[in-house]
Amino acid sequence: MSFTKWIGAALGWSFGGPIGAIIGMALGSLVDGFSDSQPKIGPRPSQRRSSRSKRRPHPYQEQRPKTQSGDFEVSLLILASIVIKADGQQDERELEFVRQQFLNMYGKERANHAFELFKQVSKQKVSKRQVSLQIKQMMDHASRLQLLHFLFGIAKADGHVSEDELKTINTISGYLGIGQKDFESIKAMFYSEKRNAYKILEIEESASDSEVKRAYRVMVKKYHPDRVSHLGPEHQKGAEEKFRRVQEAYEYIQNKRGFK
Repeated sequence: MSFTKWIGAALGWSFGGPIGAIIGMALGSLVDGFSDSQPKIGPRPSQRRSSRSKRRPHPYQEQRPKTQSGDFEVSLLILASIVIKADGQQDERELEFVRQQFLNMYGKERANHAFELFKQVSKQKVSKRQVSLQIKQMMDHASRLQLLHFLFGIAKADGHVSEDELKTINTISGYLGIGQKDFESIKAMFYSEKRNAYKILEIEESASDSEVKRAYRVMVKKYHPDRVSHLGPEHQKGAEEKFRRVQEAYEYIQNKRGFK
């Protein structure tokens, strides 16, 4: 599949707004001689409004469409480019992490396309606020949690999450409309301290056994891979990691306290 056909087939709502502008610039650096038959960056036909309307609504106030795998993919690579530059340098281990993640999720050909686009996006100055607000308006909550998990994986790829990276991810998380408890839960998955088991379940160490069990049921529902099934099996694999960490956290507390 050619690069332009891959882009045209992969994306839905992310062809519009600030994300569309970023992708348009990246494509301009990669592909020469766009023709009228090639994909254009801008609203899809169903999103267009009559030119006779004097007051046009905000482009993200319409009903949230179904997020496609390609929308998630592009959102992910743009946010990844922000996190990688958060500490003022692009660590090769972080770049390799992104490359391997794309390869594991998408296969060789699609991963090559995605990483080429990622490298072009990384050269741009991207507004994390504008991009994140578009994602917040257009993407479901479970998928946004999956984006956050991936961003922490990038930051930890060099063995350490720097303060600059943590601050950047926290800011993005806020713009994405992710609550602080959810942020702390996913953050705790990337630290080995045993007390983080409670943070993963979003409870205090003083929680009763019944509260632990109830929290576990809530988190299983929230992080179940089926919640992102609409993104395709490639992204369900990533969701399985969060789900596994929730199970491990619960089993640790269960064994420590000795309840069933």
